[in-house]
Amino acid sequence: MTAMLLDLLRAARGAGVRISVAESIDAFRSAEVVGYADRQVLKDTLSLTLGKSLEDKKLFEDCFDLFFQREMVSSGETEAGSRSREPGEAGEHDGLASLSAMLLENDQAGLAAAMEGAAEAIGASNIALFTQTNMFAWRILEQMGLPELDRDIAHLRGEGADEATAERLEQMRAALGQQARAYMERQLTLFSAGTTRDIREGALRNVRLSQLDRRDMDRMRALVRDMAKQIATRYSRKRWQDRRGHLDIRRTMRRNMSFDSIPFHTIWKRTRIDRPSIMVLCDVSGSVAAVARFLLMFLYSLADVLAGLRSFAYSNHLIEVSDILARREIDEAIEEVMKVVGFGSSDYGRCFADFAEIAMRNVNRQTTVIILGDARGNRNEPRIDLMKQIFERANRVIWLNPEPQSLWGTGDSDILRYEPFCHQVTSCGTLTQLERVISEMMQQAQ
Repeated sequence: MTAMLLDLLRAARGAGVRISVAESIDAFRSAEVVGYADRQVLKDTLSLTLGKSLEDKKLFEDCFDLFFQREMVSSGETEAGSRSREPGEAGEHDGLASLSAMLLENDQAGLAAAMEGAAEAIGASNIALFTQTNMFAWRILEQMGLPELDRDIAHLRGEGADEATAERLEQMRAALGQQARAYMERQLTLFSAGTTRDIREGALRNVRLSQLDRRDMDRMRALVRDMAKQIATRYSRKRWQDRRGHLDIRRTMRRNMSFDSIPFHTIWKRTRIDRPSIMVLCDVSGSVAAVARFLLMFLYSLADVLAGLRSFAYSNHLIEVSDILARREIDEAIEEVMKVVGFGSSDYGRCFADFAEIAMRNVNRQTTVIILGDARGNRNEPRIDLMKQIFERANRVIWLNPEPQSLWGTGDSDILRYEPFCHQVTSCGTLTQLERVISEMMQQAQ
């Protein structure tokens, strides 16, 4: 039962149900309480335990029904033409292998149990690709006793003892093969969704953001949100620093009361490290129109999970968009930002001047400034002096450029002029590159 429930949870995760380790433990405890005898009770209990939303509950219930669906394996004969053997009763097929006997007796329950047992023995739940269906189906048949069945058919035909029985077994063998394939197709539906998604996500992570298909935006949105959660986890954690050489006398005395206040265990004073504030400036100009929506999606995901984030969008001027991202759904927020400030002709100098007026006074040694943009200012004054001022006031300045590094400094690109006043400048043309930058940023925050 433990293995069965683990497989069910794995299938549910593949179907898109978000299940944490703690929720998995709760599922096992709930199953122990209600038992496995009443399947509907088990389904309702696990749905309450694992479903965090109506969508999650619907996904889990559909997965549960498919997981426990049992199609009775038939030998191809009607029930009227056969009967199951009573326990201890001698049968007319006792000389044949067990699989041959079950087929001739049309023992549907026995065949279904044998197929499920064989599937478990060969690890059928590990199927990942449609091309593996026939291979796994063949291995199930072998585990059920296909070689012995073939020997029985050959024996019956070879001696000419019972050609009719051999012919029946041959037909049943073909039907059993089709049923094994159907069983594996159901396993593929159950267990390959997660693998297929992983393959697709792996490809999306390495596609240039400028080449993204609109059909991939929903999947990319989930991937970006996961990255944003990682950032939020790192920045929201309370951190403390020991002040070595500064003994906390009161806490040390209290800790050593059981030793007559002899300080066997010393406690040092600690200073809380303030959480850094984050300001993100996002380019939504015409030169990055192909990736502007993705950059805004990233910005929205950060704002959704990271308290205290201030968000700005710019093209030929800059505005703060924190309120828009906070009060709108993602698609509406992106449309409103693009309508107000998007698709303009880039003027980085003016945008930095706007930022200096709006927020420069709030930039300090706890501030991380992230700039998303290609630094193409259409040969306007780049205002390097303001970039230097941000650099000198902030804790870190990170510039993420969606262009390949080979294009930096070409044409109207000012990225090489801004680079000396950034702690980190890197290309983020793909999601993989963006993930690497985020990982490095979190390490720097430690």
